[in-house]
Amino acid sequence: MNEHIQSKMADPTRDFHLPRYQEIPDVGLYLEQTAKYIDSYLSPLEDISITGSMISNYVKKKIINNPVKKQYGRDQIASLIFIAIAKSVLSLDNIHMMFEIQRQTYDNATAYNYFCSEFELILHHVFESDQADAKTGAAHNAKKEHGTFSNEKTMLRNMIITVAHKIYLDRYFSLLRDEDTI
Repeated sequence: MNEHIQSKMADPTRDFHLPRYQEIPDVGLYLEQTAKYIDSYLSPLEDISITGSMISNYVKKKIINNPVKKQYGRDQIASLIFIAIAKSVLSLDNIHMMFEIQRQTYDNATAYNYFCSEFELILHHVFESDQADAKTGAAHNAKKEHGTFSNEKTMLRNMIITVAHKIYLDRYFSLLRDEDTI
């Protein structure tokens, strides 16, 4: 991978931060304000975004609650941030099921803050792990000498991890549906 591409690979994670539950506005936001607010945080992720029509669809499908006086509150915005990210690997039915499980286990603030922390940590690890080694020199040289380091291998490993996790999630949700536990 050329150095120009390699240097840009870390860009989304350098200063990436999702708002924690208590940082989300406590006053209601209208539909387009909500979409714009969420997208301002998701923009470093490039292909992950949300639109007003998507939000309306999530309300229609009862994945999130109806807005109060056409305004979306903190709980709904936190849920929408999660949906915008999760929909890249999960169906809306499985996202809805995840919310049902979460409601039985944790309050929205706890679940959302945990999601933010874990997502940022893993995203940083995926983008920075081998590149951080490359910057330190010694670890990078040791990997290079033994033929274990390459950006292409990192990309392949990340794709394999993603597929494996998707298979796990699909199986988990299938078993839940079979058991009718939700």
